[in-house]
Amino acid sequence: MSRLFGSVRARATLAATLVVAVALVAAGTAVLLSLRSNLLGEAGTQAERSAREVATELAVGTPYADLSLDVDDRPVQVVDDDGVLVAASEDLERISGTGTGAVKPRPAASPSTEDDDDADADDDSGESLDPGEIGDRITVSDGSATVGGDTEDYRFAAVPVETDDRGRLTVYAGAPLSAEHGAVNTALTVMLIGFPLLLAVVAWVTWLVTRRALRPVEGIRREMAAITASEDLARRVPVPGTHDEVARLASTTNETLAALESSVERQRRFVADASHELRSPIASLRTQLEVAAAHPELLDLDGAVEDTVRLQRLAADLLLLARLDAGERPADGRVDLAALAREAAEGRSGVRVRGEAAVEVTGSRGQLARVLANLLDNAQRHARSAVEVSVRRDGTAAVVAVADDGEGVPAADRERIFERFVRLDAARSRDDGGAGLGLAIARDVAVRHGGTLTVHDAPAGGARFELRLPSA
Repeated sequence: MSRLFGSVRARATLAATLVVAVALVAAGTAVLLSLRSNLLGEAGTQAERSAREVATELAVGTPYADLSLDVDDRPVQVVDDDGVLVAASEDLERISGTGTGAVKPRPAASPSTEDDDDADADDDSGESLDPGEIGDRITVSDGSATVGGDTEDYRFAAVPVETDDRGRLTVYAGAPLSAEHGAVNTALTVMLIGFPLLLAVVAWVTWLVTRRALRPVEGIRREMAAITASEDLARRVPVPGTHDEVARLASTTNETLAALESSVERQRRFVADASHELRSPIASLRTQLEVAAAHPELLDLDGAVEDTVRLQRLAADLLLLARLDAGERPADGRVDLAALAREAAEGRSGVRVRGEAAVEVTGSRGQLARVLANLLDNAQRHARSAVEVSVRRDGTAAVVAVADDGEGVPAADRERIFERFVRLDAARSRDDGGAGLGLAIARDVAVRHGGTLTVHDAPAGGARFELRLPSA
C-alpha cells in the first residue's frame, strides 16, 4: 500500500478525488439547504394564504359554524384573545406547534368591556387593529397534526384579526411539509448515489490522464537505468514532442549526459596523455641510470637532471590540474597584478612591463603567478625578439595582456590551444614545446578566480593573451 501511494500518479489521483469530493459535499450541502429553504418558504406562503382566507371570513362576521375550516384537509384553529379554541377543523385529532394543543372548540368567555379587549389585543400582539381589520404581522412556526387519522409535519401561520363582536382572534392554518421532506430526501438520495459514481469517474479519468502524462517520465527513467547498467554515456533519453516540463526535463537530462560524456572522455584523454607524457622522461631517466650503472664513465649527469626537472614540473602541473578539477577554491588574499607581473618578468630577456603602478585583485598569489609565468613562457617560446606585458584597469576589471611579435595563433585554433596536452606544431620536440599544459592551467586558474583568458592578434603581428579578472 505504501508503495502504491508513493507514486506521483497515485498521489495525484487521490488529491484530485479529495478536492472534487470536498467540492461536491459543499455544493450538495448548499443545494439541500437552498431547496429546503425554498420549500419551507412555499409551505409558509400556503399556510398564510389559508389563514388569511379564514381571517377574512371572521372579519366580515361569519359565524364559527360557517367558516371554511376543512378545505384541503389542512389543520385550522381559531383562538380568541384568552387562548381559548373557539373553532377548529372537523377531523382535527391532535396538533402541536400552535398557540394551543386543544382540538375541540368551546365558547369563549364574554369580554367585560370593549376597551379591555382592545388593551389586551394591543398587549399581546403589539399591533393595533381596527374592527374588521386583518393584521399584517404573521407568525410562522413548525409543528405536527393528525387530521382524519393521518399524522404529518406542518408549517403553521398565525394571522390576527379584529372582529366587531368577538374581539381579537388568531387564526392558525397549516401547510403540509411532506413535499419538502420528499424533495430533500430525493435530492439527498440522488447525491448519495451519484456522488460516489462521480468520484469514481474522476479518479479513473485522473488515473488515465496522469498515466499518459507520466509515460514520458517512465521512458526517461527506463533509459537512464539502461544507461547506468551499460555505462554507455553516448545514449540519450527520448524527448517527447509536447514542449512541456517533461520535454524540458528530457532535454536537460540529455545535456547533462552530454556534459558527463564529454567530461569522462576528457578525463580518459587526460589520463592517457599524462601516462604518455610521464613515460618519456621516466624511460629516458631509467635508460641513463642503467647505462651509468654498467658504464659509470658514460653517465650524462646534465641530461639526467634535466629529465628529473621536467618530470617534477609535469607532476606539479598534473597535481595543480587535479586540484582545480576538484573545485579547490582560491585564497581570498589581495594580489597586486602590476607587482606580480614585474616579478614574473624579472630576469627574462626581451620582456618589457608597462602600465599602472598598482592593480589589485582577490585570489591566490601563487596560482596567479603561475598564470603569468606560463603566459610569459609561451610568449618567449614563440616571439621573434620581444614580449610586452601591460597591466591596466578596465572599469571593474583588472586586465593583464601578454603580447609577442611571433607568428600569432590562427583564428580556428584560438580555443583549442587551451585544451590539455595540445600542441599546434606537431613536429616540434617535446623539450622545446613542453607538455602542452601551460595554457590549460592558465585558463583554469583564471576561471576559478571568476575571470577569463582569451587570445587575440597583437599589434606587432603576434599573439596577445588577455587575462581579465574582477578588480578587488
